[in-house]
Amino acid sequence: MKSSTFNLVSSYYLSFNKNRFKFFTNAGGLKKPDIKDILERDAEIYKNFAVEAVMNSKKITSTSVKRVDYMTVYTSDLVKAVRKAAGDTGSFPNHISNPVYKPAMKAITQVVLNNKADLGIIFDTDVDRLVVVDSTGREFNRNRLIALMSAIVLEEHIGTPIVIDSVTSDGLTMFIEKKLGGKHHRFKRGYKNIIDEAILGEESHLAIETSGHGALKGNHWLDDGAKNLTLWFCFLYYTRQPVKILNKLASARAAGLYGGSKVLIDLVDGPEEPVVVEEMRLKINRKRPNLKEGICGSFRDYGEAMLNQLENRTDSDPKFQKAPINFEGVSVSGFGGWFLLRLSFHFPVLPLNIEAPSYEDAVKLGLIVDAAVKENLWTHLH
Repeated sequence: MKSSTFNLVSSYYLSFNKNRFKFFTNAGGLKKPDIKDILERDAEIYKNFAVEAVMNSKKITSTSVKRVDYMTVYTSDLVKAVRKAAGDTGSFPNHISNPVYKPAMKAITQVVLNNKADLGIIFDTDVDRLVVVDSTGREFNRNRLIALMSAIVLEEHIGTPIVIDSVTSDGLTMFIEKKLGGKHHRFKRGYKNIIDEAILGEESHLAIETSGHGALKGNHWLDDGAKNLTLWFCFLYYTRQPVKILNKLASARAAGLYGGSKVLIDLVDGPEEPVVVEEMRLKINRKRPNLKEGICGSFRDYGEAMLNQLENRTDSDPKFQKAPINFEGVSVSGFGGWFLLRLSFHFPVLPLNIEAPSYEDAVKLGLIVDAAVKENLWTHLH
């Protein structure tokens, strides 16, 4: 369909009573500055309308246009249709619309196994994130999803950087750089951050976050889960050559070589996965005297002070090694794993990510963080 513009309206998984609007043109998606500029231009045009012209327009309309209240009928039918399908509230009946939410993953995994399907696919409401389940019930999310997308993109764009957020595993770095021959560019959290970095930095063809957001250069850098899935089904998407993973699945099954989605599993054979993966959000105690009295300024200033305190502690401890390249927070390796403590951009919390080869090692990593910042938090690590 050769459209010049497109507007997507979807529900919002973080809040049941809100909707999301996304705007696209045939050259790519609009960002916040673009939308702001459009609204400001519209406001200026509206403001400059002459009062006389508006009055004349109303007069002409009143004599030539018949008013019919279709909106009441339309909205009534729309409300009935939505309530019939989704219930009387804006909430989702089974679970929140998040493809990495455990009940959602459990549901899709069970459907795949019950139906002996080769592949299961789950999107979020605006189809910019996806998770895939293979025929054995194995989830392709987080590091596995990134590994699979990287393997496919680097088949065509050899040696190029894969821009990823800051909480990906060391094993993924080894897989991308040693096995696939690409470059792992670990950047900041936030899918907009990684997309902008991919556009502005060294030429890249994939930006992908552990949340499941991913964008391709060949798709105008839109965070489009459906297009990413298409890439899986078409190995050489960029050249339009008809080499499809879907065909590989069918051919393998027809030949009796192996059933299910082993062809996908083979692509990501290699990355070492951590035994323990933990993510928690540590709340800053905003009732601390320093914060209440304004000595440290905003919660951001207070959070930065805590990060500096943690950094000083780990710098003086020979058991820990600071990440050589890091764009946010404090990222440190030790005990065979690593942790990243960073400050949320919007909220008074410090998200903490820990990956380790054992539960005991994860506890050791957590304790060093707890010791450095526990006096300033509502939430502690136990």
